[in-house]
Amino acid sequence: MRVNKYISEAGLCSRREADEWLLAGRVTINGEVVGTGAKALEGDEVRVDGEIVKARVLAATPARKTAVYIALNKPVGITCTTDHGVEGNIIDFVDHQERIFPIGRLDKDSEGLILLTSNGDIVNEILRAENHHEKEYLVAVNKPVTDEFLAGMARGVRVHGQMTRPCKTRKIAKYGFGIVLTQGLNRQIRLMATAFGYRVTQLRRVRIINVKLGHLKPGQWRNLTDAELKGLLPNRTQW
Repeated sequence: MRVNKYISEAGLCSRREADEWLLAGRVTINGEVVGTGAKALEGDEVRVDGEIVKARVLAATPARKTAVYIALNKPVGITCTTDHGVEGNIIDFVDHQERIFPIGRLDKDSEGLILLTSNGDIVNEILRAENHHEKEYLVAVNKPVTDEFLAGMARGVRVHGQMTRPCKTRKIAKYGFGIVLTQGLNRQIRLMATAFGYRVTQLRRVRIINVKLGHLKPGQWRNLTDAELKGLLPNRTQW
């Protein structure tokens, strides 16, 4: 948060007056004099004329959720589209009172965790490829899982004309494995498995960054917690 806003929300003065204090060298953060444009992070000690601006004031104005953020356990057969003309579209399935849309996608034949929101501003922050955000899946296949197969998947596979990023894999059953990706190419896991002669028979996403599927049953959804939102969007103070 910009320090002028921090001081203003503490009730000491207006934001404009706080800027004047900053220009006059009256404001410090962690003992160092700061100027206009400086930002106060959580845990920083802000002082004006040597007097601390108490952190309790910041805590008294918590982040406000002004939009909808939900986690859905998407069943097989539901399509991640906002097109109401598509039978089984995810928007009609959730039937939320607010206008929401999915963050990313999950194949119609796949199930598990998907996030939906009414806040379009956050979508790119979460989906941006260079952020390397983790998504975890549990996968069942039609042949016994071997160490060679897991190692090959982890190294990367050519999909859609490009090599997939190295990823984490682990065996969880004779015919099952877990995989953690940091990218989201179309039908990526199914195509990766096909490259090694495997066919995916079941695919469930169980985690997106810090949000876990948990005990949500297929078709159930819940609101994200403040802690989950902070993990998803660590640079934001309001949602």
